[in-house]
Amino acid sequence: MSNLNNFVAIDWRSGPDRIYFFFKDTDTYSRFDIGDNSVSKNYPASTSGSWDTFDPYTKDLRFGLTTTSFGWNAGSDEDIAWLFFYQGTTPMVCKYDQDNDKVAAFYKVADSIWKPILPYFDKIIAGTWFQLTGHPFLFRFILDDGHYLSFNYKAKTLTRNRFGEYQLGALKPYKDRIITAAQNDRTFADSYWYIFLTNNQYLTYNIQSDRLVSGPTTINDDNWPGLLRG
Repeated sequence: MSNLNNFVAIDWRSGPDRIYFFFKDTDTYSRFDIGDNSVSKNYPASTSGSWDTFDPYTKDLRFGLTTTSFGWNAGSDEDIAWLFFYQGTTPMVCKYDQDNDKVAAFYKVADSIWKPILPYFDKIIAGTWFQLTGHPFLFRFILDDGHYLSFNYKAKTLTRNRFGEYQLGALKPYKDRIITAAQNDRTFADSYWYIFLTNNQYLTYNIQSDRLVSGPTTINDDNWPGLLRG
């Protein structure tokens, strides 16, 4: 898999931190273990039989993100991957229980806690839980037109801004190259957002300091060991 194009990256917080990569053209996926800094040798693997009742929709996945103890009936340590996709022409979201490794529920986006983002659903290419100090319910969604959404779940507010208006100015030069993104929540005060670009490159963006740490950097077997494996 020498060229990364049509794929979705999603962070994983249950157990050891990971990032999952869904390659939609081949309907396969890989698991990057952050602690080991590598993709294990048995990947990429078929999504079939690996994602419970979400299996039929992996090729329709548009973006996703992870939350901890957030949403309906949240326990004290509930790790959830929210997987956004189309079922026919209907925007849907799967609530995937990471702790039990199975689907907890499916919802129409219009009937979910994510309803405010519905008017922008077609334009969203990535999202993440920002968790800035003092703003524990803040989310950011990258749009495909050089803008981003700020969604505050608790305040029930949604704003749309250009890159560089308040935040994310470092992404402005790359607005037409962003494919997907996933967070590495290294510490509460220091999290990285990996922004994947065309031409097999990526950016490392520090969420808390709102700055570009590095990039664009070409993906290889030194910085993302095993990710380019076919």
